Amino acid sequence: MSIVKSYSFPEGDIRGDMFYIKHGSRNFTVIDCYLKDGDGNNARKDEIIKEIKNESAGRVCRFISTHPDNDHIAGIEYLDDSWEITNFYAVDNNRPTDDNDDSLTRYHWLLANKNFAIKRGIRRAWLNETNDENGCSGINFMWPDLENEKFKQALKLVSEGKEVNNICPIFTYSIENGATYMWMGDLETEMQQAYYDEYKNNIPQVDILFQPHHGRKSGAVPNDLLEALNPKLIIIGNAPSEHIDYGDSRQTITQNAAGDIRFENDGKEVHIYTKNKINNKPTCLKAKQGKGNITRTVYGFSIVDWYYAGTLVV
Repeated sequence: MSIVKSYSFPEGDIRGDMFYIKHGSRNFTVIDCYLKDGDGNNARKDEIIKEIKNESAGRVCRFISTHPDNDHIAGIEYLDDSWEITNFYAVDNNRPTDDNDDSLTRYHWLLANKNFAIKRGIRRAWLNETNDENGCSGINFMWPDLENEKFKQALKLVSEGKEVNNICPIFTYSIENGATYMWMGDLETEMQQAYYDEYKNNIPQVDILFQPHHGRKSGAVPNDLLEALNPKLIIIGNAPSEHIDYGDSRQTITQNAAGDIRFENDGKEVHIYTKNKINNKPTCLKAKQGKGNITRTVYGFSIVDWYYAGTLVV
């Protein structure tokens, strides 16, 4: 069984993204980083680092950076110091440095010293090829196409210290005879359209889509691309509610309400748990006999750690 976890950062105008995949093979993947000190519900640095170290022990580990924006690389220096990022994946870019930004400084060091550059179709042992007992991770990059003119323009803007969202990769995590997940980072609608226009005859269908740009309207998925992807479930990340494109509520879970989300992949079934109880559940989720809330007992009282939202059959 593999596990996908999406962390929730519910406060403020800037709300980060961070995920991990505990693969069914001996692999572990972290996607993006948002580690903050201080007070409030977004300050989860120590908790998250402890969990990642525990869950990844004894596994081949990698870090995928979708793009060098603060809400996706914040605290990466803490993660690297505590967990040591040995396999780093990012789109090559020339975002200007900032000596006052420790996270961006560490990102640039990792980019220069440990990066395996992301582009469409890359192959690598344990990422999507297997050559020993470690198996593979089932991760495949669909974008960027380095020769695409719109992508080249986006890289130029990054080098000028401007917009960074549109260099994000598109990639999937696929489980053999099971679910397929897709991430697009903060890719905006126009660049998603460029991906569709170039590969409209080779778009994979997915089961679970993490809505780009935290579900913001600026990352709304074009209708033709959404129809091609045909996701059964869409996860909308953390963002102020006035900026969110909520789409069809019968098909979505919103992390502003759900908090952290845990996906347990078991064959053709994905059992989904949320930190907060959600009432308006997507119609694609069904109750499975024997599944329920995950609880623990404290001083004789039963405490719910995870609320069972339902099971998605793929």
